[in-house]
Amino acid sequence: MRRGLQAIVIIGALLAFYYFGFGVFGSTGGTIISIFSTLTVISIGLAIFMENRNPSTTMSWILLLALIPVLGLVFYFLFGQNVFKRRKYDKKAQRDQMAYEMIENDALRMHQDWSIFTPSRQKLLGLSHRLARTPVSFSSESRILTNGEETFGTLLLELRQAKHHIHMEYYIFRADHIGTRIQQILIDKARAGVAVRFMYDAVGSMQLSRAFLKEMVDAGIQVAAYGNSTSFFSSRVNYRNHRKIVVIDGDVGFMGGLNVGDEYLSRSKTYGFWRDTHMLIRGEAVRTMQIIFLQDWMHTTGEKILEQDYLSPQLRFMAGDGAVQIIASGPDNERRALKNIFFSMITSAEKSVWIASPYFIPDEDILTAIRVAAMSGLDVRLLFPAKPDKWLPFLASHSYFPSMLEAGVKIYEYEKGFIHSKLLIVDGEIATIGTANMDMRSFHLNFEVNALLLQTESVARVVADFERDLLSTSLIVHEEFMNKRLLERLLESAARLMSPLL
Repeated sequence: MRRGLQAIVIIGALLAFYYFGFGVFGSTGGTIISIFSTLTVISIGLAIFMENRNPSTTMSWILLLALIPVLGLVFYFLFGQNVFKRRKYDKKAQRDQMAYEMIENDALRMHQDWSIFTPSRQKLLGLSHRLARTPVSFSSESRILTNGEETFGTLLLELRQAKHHIHMEYYIFRADHIGTRIQQILIDKARAGVAVRFMYDAVGSMQLSRAFLKEMVDAGIQVAAYGNSTSFFSSRVNYRNHRKIVVIDGDVGFMGGLNVGDEYLSRSKTYGFWRDTHMLIRGEAVRTMQIIFLQDWMHTTGEKILEQDYLSPQLRFMAGDGAVQIIASGPDNERRALKNIFFSMITSAEKSVWIASPYFIPDEDILTAIRVAAMSGLDVRLLFPAKPDKWLPFLASHSYFPSMLEAGVKIYEYEKGFIHSKLLIVDGEIATIGTANMDMRSFHLNFEVNALLLQTESVARVVADFERDLLSTSLIVHEEFMNKRLLERLLESAARLMSPLL
């Protein structure tokens, strides 16, 4: 709140000086104030420059400050400062590391046999293990859940069977039909003695009413809001918990692209059919999901519950058919785990790279990897919505298409409804599924969680779903795409300047 008030006071003062300085203080005073305002903008621009951020991010901030100084200052105070990130997330990263080491023990290593994979696949697993610091499991069952009907039908069934605890974490949770159904099951379970913890993101779920949450609290459910702040004028709003995690009794886990809301069941007139991908996981890998939730819970509430009986004491080792690794990434992970794993997957591809993402705003590393893969003769495809749910990211995404089309990337626009799946499939054998979009916000700002699947039966299901989705698309033709109106191209280019800030 203090930083928010500071931002309001400074911006208000600058606006007042800018508009009234000359009239009140005369030409000399107005000139001094104008110089002061300019120096303030220059000083902040210099501070951004000296932080040695990503060059594109640095240039975007400096450009924003130069073109629209007052608005640029507002955005910088809200979203640009790294002080909160460094102070808050360095400690979280250290605690997470200790927690991951807790589950990386000899009992788990005994079930790992990387020799069944080719050297290039082993190299990828080694990298993902070092970056994410989480175990690679060969004793887990993964099952793809296609769209809302299958996802929520399975979730409701598993929730009703909970006996010991339910841990639930969502970016968006709505108090609509499906949200209320889930809420009532949680309330019933809490009253029956099941420990229920419910966490939501304060930005993504800002429309969630106090009355809805009070019903849960009154029933004995522990409720927490990630990033809860007394003021919107806080840098906390820029670091969002985009994860979707459900852990039931430490043995069943859900994760993927679906939040909780009726639109995810294709009940929205605005979006129509909603195409998405979720996952059910059983066995060893659920331990990692449990750790991620418990660490997020401790970071949000201060309650340390790792030492209690929530780490699957009766852990079942499933007869897995390949490797499964749960990967958490966020502003507390300076290794940029998901981004670098995506990069490694793309650059190690031998036949194909298939991507589905509702937002496509890659940084230079990922964009170059995709273009080089296509120019090398690989089958590179991007599945993208034909219609937007958010206009600014949609326009920014289109600005990347010309260079990709020139490199030979095939871009398909999904026309059946809105596609929200977040997939990366390589050579039809490796896939990553989860909450991370192929954009800079997911790479650098959001807390995300994905599953890396290597030669599991679930990968075949993802490939089949992707091929089925292509039947409801139109292929973008390079020549036609480049013939769009000048105004559209100008808007796309302008949106791209904001890409690192979206």
